Amino acid sequence: MGMIELKAIEKWFGMLQVIKGIDLTIAEGEFVVFVGPSGCGKSTLLRLIGGLEEASRGQVLIDGRDVTGDPPAKRGLTMVFQSYALYPHMTVGENMGFSLKVAGAPKSDIDKKVQEAARILKLESLLDRRPKALSGGQRQRVAIGRSIVRDPTAFLFDEPLSNLDAALRVEMRYEIAKLHQSLDATMIYVTHDQVEAMTLADRIVVLDAGTIAQSGSPRELYEKPANKFVAQFIGSPKMNVLECETSDKQYRIKGGRGGNFPGSRSACEIGIRPEHITFTNPGDGQFDGSVDVLEYLGADTFVIVDCGQSEKVTVRVGGSSSLVPGEKVGMLYQEDKAVFLDNSGLAV
Repeated sequence: MGMIELKAIEKWFGMLQVIKGIDLTIAEGEFVVFVGPSGCGKSTLLRLIGGLEEASRGQVLIDGRDVTGDPPAKRGLTMVFQSYALYPHMTVGENMGFSLKVAGAPKSDIDKKVQEAARILKLESLLDRRPKALSGGQRQRVAIGRSIVRDPTAFLFDEPLSNLDAALRVEMRYEIAKLHQSLDATMIYVTHDQVEAMTLADRIVVLDAGTIAQSGSPRELYEKPANKFVAQFIGSPKMNVLECETSDKQYRIKGGRGGNFPGSRSACEIGIRPEHITFTNPGDGQFDGSVDVLEYLGADTFVIVDCGQSEKVTVRVGGSSSLVPGEKVGMLYQEDKAVFLDNSGLAV
């Protein structure tokens, strides 16, 4: 089991409301990622599920049972934090089995569960080492293994990769994805890194100032954002947003051209992903600009173009580019990939 429901959950700290009436259902075996900028409430929401924070209003249900007033120990969940919190005087095996030892489990059961967790996480050869002899990635795997041996209803991850370098983050993303496939357990994962969210999640919940801005699959959020906040938060580089005007089923970009407008409500902005724009000669595209900066990243180059709008336009091109700063360019984009936004920032 492992179904988690939040019903009208609110959290107040004094006069400050940080969680504003969230309703959310997480299915058994689902990998859900809470993502959003700092201060949006994602860690607080995770702590409310885990029982580390008390809900001001609303209910938390686990497998249909109301656990809103239960302490963490009675919820059957386990949490993995960005801090490994390993006992330095204990071996890897002892760290992983410590919670079972405290609970009075037989040594044979502890050894069996520790060995199984070590096999899943490829820690068999490290069971006799102490934490100081491990790398950061190995320590995080031990912290995850400590959770696995408890056979929890669901795993709660609170930015577990924040302390790792870039290479280890990639490695551990893979390890966590494989862990979910192996255990088929419910997992809730908090991160501010939208790349982690896109690569790990079955479903992403984007939080904005204590509310859910949008919930859906990574592809859905990327291709069909519900509003400007999601459109520019999901995706790296972020979606370009340009001013436009609409009338009589037509639209026109400020300072450029347009075409047929598919929306049912009037729009004042159009969103275009960097990879959906290509370069052409000045005057031949839908709008023109001047190359400002080129960011070479090996397989991709991001070309930042000044086209006279409030925000500069980023274009993703493959490999190296012959463009130079100051060069005049025309730009074409795929109209069927564009997202139109009204004056409230909602997709039309």
